[in-house]
Amino acid sequence: MDTQFRVVTFGEIMLRLSPPDHQRFTQAQSYDVAFGGGEANVAVGLAHLGVSTEFVTRLPANDLGEACLEFLRRHGVGTAHVQREGERLGIYFIELGAVYRPSKVIYDRAASAWTTLEAGAVPWRAVLDGAGWFHWTGITPGTAPGPAAACLEGLRVARELGVPISCDLNYRANLWKWGKEASAVMPELVGLCDVVIGNEEDAARVFGIHAPDTNVERGELVAENYRPVCEELVGRFPNLNLVAVTLRSSRSASDNLWSGALWKEGRLYVAPSYPIAPIVDRVGAGDSFVAGLLYAMHSYRGDWQHVVDFATAASALKHTVPGDVSLATVSEVDALMKGDRSGRVRR
Repeated sequence: MDTQFRVVTFGEIMLRLSPPDHQRFTQAQSYDVAFGGGEANVAVGLAHLGVSTEFVTRLPANDLGEACLEFLRRHGVGTAHVQREGERLGIYFIELGAVYRPSKVIYDRAASAWTTLEAGAVPWRAVLDGAGWFHWTGITPGTAPGPAAACLEGLRVARELGVPISCDLNYRANLWKWGKEASAVMPELVGLCDVVIGNEEDAARVFGIHAPDTNVERGELVAENYRPVCEELVGRFPNLNLVAVTLRSSRSASDNLWSGALWKEGRLYVAPSYPIAPIVDRVGAGDSFVAGLLYAMHSYRGDWQHVVDFATAASALKHTVPGDVSLATVSEVDALMKGDRSGRVRR
């Protein structure tokens, strides 16, 4: 990996609280503690793949903010541009599903330190100086008007400096409560991007672009059906040159089939499918796909089949790890890509 390749990500990181052992909220007498957030997850995943990363956010100047900083640093993520302002750290509670019971998420992020971020607060030229890539997700502008404005500023500076930009659409129905819909805000932001990533539903929910002959609820997903989605996105946003899609077929909350596809210059590259059962934790799988994608785009330039294969294998491994972040290494991803699915003990 080129040590000069540095990825900057921008977004909110939250405290994650989850009942242990797949308990329900109503059963829990204790909670497992972790940290997570889309862009932070990407930064951690990239760091474990050997990529230099910098995460930009705002954390409260208290012990929880300090614990979050220590978490990021422990995983090798740069924190030089983390701001320490505001009163509280956002929290999310997750009840992990099992078999026929889906997961549940409850957010407690109102008035978090992140939401107090305002336009002009991030010194984007200093942040992006020497950066090789800039990544954000649709969660960031969905949280509050200040972060949305700051994100737009960062994107404009990145384009001016020639820093490539990727966006994970990451539509969240529980966000966008601050007065504007995703469909009104996202087009301007995505229009400044080079790469877009989404799952099987994101393009439909954000831009009204639907894949034909698919049924997400029944898990009936055919990668080829997403070719027109990719082509319509590229047609609508001329700066885009690559679109990637994660594909999840859910047999149950514990048993999924996972794959991915990549559109580049009129060709659709489809990764192998990975049956994942039982799932340890599916949260952050899309973020680990992005981390694998960015690593592979830089490491295997032009070999687009290898790129999507690597991203898909990396994110398949994420399902085996508790918490939001992926800890997969390049050697582990390579082993899975070569067909090693035995899970045997390595001595």
